[in-house]
Amino acid sequence: MYELGVVHQDISRASRTDVETLTPLGVSTIHEAMGRTGLLRPYIRPVYHGAAFCGTAVTVLLQPGDNWMLHVAVEQVGPGDVLVAACTTENEDGFFGELLATSARARGAVGLVIDGGCRDVAALEKMDFPVFSRAVNAKGTVKATLGSVNIPVVCAGALVRPGDVVAADADGVVVVPAEQAAEVAAAGRRREENEEGKRERFAAGELGLDMYGMREPLRAAGLRYVGGKQGEQA
Repeated sequence: MYELGVVHQDISRASRTDVETLTPLGVSTIHEAMGRTGLLRPYIRPVYHGAAFCGTAVTVLLQPGDNWMLHVAVEQVGPGDVLVAACTTENEDGFFGELLATSARARGAVGLVIDGGCRDVAALEKMDFPVFSRAVNAKGTVKATLGSVNIPVVCAGALVRPGDVVAADADGVVVVPAEQAAEVAAAGRRREENEEGKRERFAAGELGLDMYGMREPLRAAGLRYVGGKQGEQA
């Protein structure tokens, strides 16, 4: 049951060091480093090409067709924060646009994830304020019904708590629990280092079939090569 009509002003954020370490890893690597958990549903997409960010969550619970609480949430934003907005029920109205983005950036926000609609996309791209949304929709909203700010929310299928790390890029959006940020950052770095070695081997012509020892399991599973060079290798 969501808590309505409340703004929690004191939240514990993941450390800036951990956020900075996670930032260059990217969504796919972070997701894998967490045991393939933390992804938001893939319908959440960037509103313009090249949008990306990594920051700490200020969460917002919206009512359908009402962006009142986004204005309330902007006051709670600090440098490096990401607004993460969920809705009490599915809604694709245009909750967020250029003016709110301008206000959020002035407070230090680095982006928005919203399980709802966004508008003013050309202006957002021009100012390079990254937004990941459920829809692009010019339909406006009202300011009439209370939600909440800085409570745990479920956004596009993922639990997001105030202060968690949220990363977004062309591959999607992933949330890292604040208390796991250092562990995930370390695991992500190890994964990157491992992949660099594999990248070099692939570039030199080695096949995944051999690098990962796939040939015998494939043979045991009944895979057959018929004629040609592959048949000789098998």
